[in-house]
Amino acid sequence: MPNRYWWLPGSLSLLGILLLTAGPIGALLLQGGQMSLGKVLADPYLRHVIWFSFYQALLSTLLSLLLAIPLAQALSRRYFPGRTLLLRLFGLSLVLPVILVVFGIVAVHGRQGWVNQLLGLIGLEPVSYLYGLPGILLAHVFFNMPLAARILLQAIEGIPQSQWRMASQLGFSGWQLLRWLEWPAMRGTLPALASMIFMLCFTSFATVMALGGGPRSTTLEVAIYQALRFDFDLPLAGMLAVLQLLFCSGFLLLQYWLTRPVLHSPERQLLSARPDRHWRGVYLWDLLVLSLCLVLFLPPLLAIIVSGLNPSLWTALSSSLLWRATASSLLIAGGAGLLSVLLTLGLLSSSRHLRLRLHHRIGAALMEATGSVILVLPAVVLSTGLFILLRSSFDVFTLGPLLVLLVNALMALPYGLRALQQPMERIARQYDRLCTSLDIGGLNRLRQLEWPLLRKPAALALALAMMLSLGDLSAIAMFGSQHLQTLPWLLYQQLGNYQMTEAAATSLILLLLSLGLFILIEGVLGGKDAGTR
Repeated sequence: MPNRYWWLPGSLSLLGILLLTAGPIGALLLQGGQMSLGKVLADPYLRHVIWFSFYQALLSTLLSLLLAIPLAQALSRRYFPGRTLLLRLFGLSLVLPVILVVFGIVAVHGRQGWVNQLLGLIGLEPVSYLYGLPGILLAHVFFNMPLAARILLQAIEGIPQSQWRMASQLGFSGWQLLRWLEWPAMRGTLPALASMIFMLCFTSFATVMALGGGPRSTTLEVAIYQALRFDFDLPLAGMLAVLQLLFCSGFLLLQYWLTRPVLHSPERQLLSARPDRHWRGVYLWDLLVLSLCLVLFLPPLLAIIVSGLNPSLWTALSSSLLWRATASSLLIAGGAGLLSVLLTLGLLSSSRHLRLRLHHRIGAALMEATGSVILVLPAVVLSTGLFILLRSSFDVFTLGPLLVLLVNALMALPYGLRALQQPMERIARQYDRLCTSLDIGGLNRLRQLEWPLLRKPAALALALAMMLSLGDLSAIAMFGSQHLQTLPWLLYQQLGNYQMTEAAATSLILLLLSLGLFILIEGVLGGKDAGTR
């Protein structure tokens, strides 16, 4: 494409993003304006919903960090068989469908779960603790503890070996190592990490929907869904969605304000550099921490596989409803992934021209920020806005597949921007002059230069977008119907009806699809060595 059309891809992407966000936000503001904030705050139940949303997010954040800090320390001190695999599983937990993990947690901690089966074997009465706040905390810790541990481990591994050797020579105790070495390394990361985990827990929808257990454990997002789908109270749904939008905007601003660049040492820490790894007391503490965290993290993953391989699996797999839901999930995920990558490439191709060739850094940053604006607009809020905006002109349930696809594509935009921004800028910096001198441009440049260098990050962006769409429960909860079923929505209904055999088969299919598509896309689209970089 000639340089005079550099603005076209970004303009088309911006137009699509603005049409899909500005309209729903405007609809929410108009609908929410019909109900005063005072009326919402005067309702004891709604005050409880707002309070509980903050309370469960705060508890989840504290528990995740309190476990992640000693876990990161233990991982920095110990090398054991399976350590590398465990760290990869920690990364995998970030992209697994939430409802899939919820099934694993139910299979372990539910009334007929592994914990109660074990209690029965030793002659104890079964316990019931899953539904309500404990279940929400269990699920949030499952997702956020590994995320926090990986980030804190990177911070600890950035401590130079020379500092560990000096600490050893000075005879530092364990407390002194934490105070003078580990805490300064983690301190710069913790505020932004805590705010990010808090925001993830505050906007959690599928977890609270499946494990909330009733009105006492309802959050804002679930209350928005109930007001729209159960009560059809549009003013209330609009006002709650506006509140959620304001809260998320504040969290994101706080996160950006707390985020500071962390400079890691290029010298990678060796396990042998730590003087405390041979201390007996520290060894026993690390063993306790690793055991506790593995007991929380591994059984739900194992339960998904073990429960799926039950004797009734073939009967459950013969369900036509299961395969219709599978087909719907694949079509929506494929469309959402492609659209997300196209929007991302359009934004970045124009923004890098602004930054590198026209030297308009502010304009480039604003264009890229537009793609990340979805971070303040959770899927439930966006879906609610689309429902209110379109309901008077269209049958939103007939448009359900398209609307779910569009919402999922927008939700994946921040991940695509993160995966593709730096590679695209690096290509432009390294090869712009060469392409100009050789008169290579347009489709020739894309085919001969850009695509071979971008196929790996593009494959990663597509794989992440498709996995996020495969696991979506927020948009499909708004627009799903008897004629539109996806695997997460089907699994949620099966769990709600205690159809555990059918749920096990659905979970196994969803797990295999998620992992299989991720590996296939990265391996085929990304090239043979896609996983090595």
